[in-house]
Amino acid sequence: MYFYLISEIILAYLIGSIPSAVLVGKLFYGKDVRDYGSGNAGATNVIRVLGFTAGIPVFTFDIFKGWFAVQLATIISNPGFTTEMIIYLKIGLAIAVVLGHIFPVYVGFRGGKGVATLAGVGIALYPLALLIVLAIFILIILISGYVSLSSIIASVLFPFITIFLLGVRHPGLMVLSILVAIFIPLSHRKNIKRLLQGKENKFSLRKKKE
Repeated sequence: MYFYLISEIILAYLIGSIPSAVLVGKLFYGKDVRDYGSGNAGATNVIRVLGFTAGIPVFTFDIFKGWFAVQLATIISNPGFTTEMIIYLKIGLAIAVVLGHIFPVYVGFRGGKGVATLAGVGIALYPLALLIVLAIFILIILISGYVSLSSIIASVLFPFITIFLLGVRHPGLMVLSILVAIFIPLSHRKNIKRLLQGKENKFSLRKKKE
């Protein structure tokens, strides 16, 4: 049992570590996106540095790897696991894949902030809550133009939507939703500082001219 648990957690981390932003930048544009823009290996920075055409595949893949890592709990046979244990395994896989995205072993542990990968996790574990949060995210970005502000507000509202609006009562899923609300603002500390100083860049679908 423990062999399956440890193996799947490690595999989820390795899947999360696949640096789609870095790979797309280096293979197709000859650039490491971490050296430009915000310095993050995420879809928003790829769009900012390389444009929408490069950013969409990165965004899509990062969502997919979050979703796929959670599905390992059902794709791989787990003999002796109860239904409750499978739920906690999925939560562990979710945490592992996000950590892999933020600290990717393949490229010196310098990754992104995990928002897209968390969205993939949300599709797997909280599909209805994710739809509501996504609508909030889009609304805020349309009003403000700031991806960081949209991510922060949407994440903070996530546990309220999950627990109070949708009535999720599983202890593990409740705790995970609260961790998301804590984690995303913490990972956006520099963005918060720039927002308060009025220095945060607004989102644009067009890459900047060099």
